Amino acid sequence: MADPVHILITGGAGQVGLELLAARWPDYVVLHAPTRSELNLGDAKSVQAAFVATPFSAVINSGAHTAVDKAETEVAAAFAANAMGPAILADITREAGIPLIQVSTDYVFDGSKNDSYVESDPVGPLGVYGASKLAGEMAVRSGNPRSVVLRTAWVLSVHRANFLKTMLRLATDRPALRVVGDQHGCPTSARDIAAALKTITLRMIADPSAPTGVYQFVNAGETTWAGLASEIFALSAATGGPTAAVEAIPASEYPTPAKRPTNSRLSTAKLTHDYGIAPRPWQAAVAEIVTELHTERTVR
Repeated sequence: MADPVHILITGGAGQVGLELLAARWPDYVVLHAPTRSELNLGDAKSVQAAFVATPFSAVINSGAHTAVDKAETEVAAAFAANAMGPAILADITREAGIPLIQVSTDYVFDGSKNDSYVESDPVGPLGVYGASKLAGEMAVRSGNPRSVVLRTAWVLSVHRANFLKTMLRLATDRPALRVVGDQHGCPTSARDIAAALKTITLRMIADPSAPTGVYQFVNAGETTWAGLASEIFALSAATGGPTAAVEAIPASEYPTPAKRPTNSRLSTAKLTHDYGIAPRPWQAAVAEIVTELHTERTVR
């Protein structure tokens, strides 16, 4: 039997973290997902103590300050979680000689490109959240040469708060909803992100020469928030769940504290080439989530 391989997962209570913990890993893998009270990523001594206690073979950092609008006024908290935490992990994982896999975001771009973003495109975050995540990317890439930054976007799952669950909740008592129709992106299953992270992590553990750098993962295809909402309601209606009519509106009619990228489309060609990961269509991913939520409702 293979010796145990210990993997540290931060952000285990988030959408991606929960899917990482639920994924089927090889029998020899032992996952560790300490809570924030058990592991303070902003405290180098706390992180160092965790490494002394457990011989980790890799770290997946899926934890973050993800409240995009709150970040505009919680600047210190956003940078502590999204930049300082990754910087500390980069230092300690480099010293330990193990890979670090960092989850990042489409918000590092300004959204002005007319086509899908590739990893080498110029970055230009529009707000504090994107700036803090970009700082985290830079800390990881410069702090640990054996690192992968995985950007993703429009994350959906049966867990926690997200756009899909919000739409279904609002549709329970509203016959029609006004949804932004001029922001384009790629809806992405947290479960699929977790599967990609698992593939990358296991390869990096097994192969010291595995590819490193910045990659992007989203489900295949593209739509708008209004288009996504329409798909959610069509799927929900088919199961007898809540549904609503969707009116597409410009983002200018739905102002938020943080400005969102108009274009969040991300190319995944590099990830497919280097790691053999080919994302499924976003429609299939969304259908899976809606079906699971419907099953949960009917079982109760």
